[in-house]
Amino acid sequence: MPVLHTPTSTPIPTPVRRLCTALLAAALLLGAAGAATPAAATPAATATPAAADEPGWTAEPAAGGAGPTRPYFYLAGPAGTVLEDRLALTNTSDRERTVTLRGADAYNTADGALAVRPATPAAGGRQNSEAPGAGSWISFGAAATVKIPPRTRAVVPFTVTLPPASLPGDHPAAVIATEDGREAGVRVHLRVGGPTLAALTVEDVSVRGKGARAVVAYTLVNRGNVALAPELALRAEGLFGEVPGRTARALPVELLPGQRVSLTEPWPGAPVLDDVALTLRVTAPGAAPATATASAWFVPWGIAAGVGAGLLGLGGVVLAALLLVRGRRARGGPPADEEPVPAGNRAPEHELTGASR
Repeated sequence: MPVLHTPTSTPIPTPVRRLCTALLAAALLLGAAGAATPAAATPAATATPAAADEPGWTAEPAAGGAGPTRPYFYLAGPAGTVLEDRLALTNTSDRERTVTLRGADAYNTADGALAVRPATPAAGGRQNSEAPGAGSWISFGAAATVKIPPRTRAVVPFTVTLPPASLPGDHPAAVIATEDGREAGVRVHLRVGGPTLAALTVEDVSVRGKGARAVVAYTLVNRGNVALAPELALRAEGLFGEVPGRTARALPVELLPGQRVSLTEPWPGAPVLDDVALTLRVTAPGAAPATATASAWFVPWGIAAGVGAGLLGLGGVVLAALLLVRGRRARGGPPADEEPVPAGNRAPEHELTGASR
């Protein structure tokens, strides 16, 4: 997903921003607030997903004995060891299925979703530029291709060989089953023994939109060696006091080690008119809190245009009055606020001839 960057421009000085904000606030108090009230958000329509075609087969971790079905694989051990587990393939159709199995590296997409590396070379015949990860440690041996009779369940063993030089921490991977163009993946949570570090940062904070549609955009980076389940809180301080933010909530993201994701947080409490300082605080179990700040200037431009027109008109009236007074003085007339003196009360005029009287 491409990351949108806002073009840089000359910043408006803070005193000017605050003066403009105060003027607009005065306009709102004089009766223009109704024009700036944001429209109520319309609930999104709930879409009913179309029924998917019957896949005919499933892939999941094999249950151990009489234990419950596992949602994913979890394997852990020191570097240099070989771990073992089993994958269950169930053919629910009336025909034989031929399923191909492989291991794959897992990673975060730019928007935080989980994905796996493809098995085929990249375009142009070149291999993926990413170095092979934990997916290459998974092996099905001779069972990489499995034929499953109709209405049959097959249990396939596989191994995970941890290289002697593998680093401590989490190494996300997946087991991928493929048949006739359809793929099914099962997560493999793999941890190599040794010191672990939970660390993250929040970067590139900005505000997009306004009113009830405003969102805060930011980037999370996992700088440790374990997967993180982050929580985010938003605090906002405006020119007129504290602004409603967002209380801490769990993000629907599993941030894998070394990954960077770009996310947005809805901010329905964004003000209509204010100069706001934002503080984003992100936490995760075992990691120190990460914070980042940004500023946002909210201006209802419709009212701003009206205020600007009013100030311009007032300035024109003042200028016209000054020019009128200056013109009267230039013609020798008395000032506008000075009454003329009667002729009989004027002081006698003396003629200066240079001769003594």
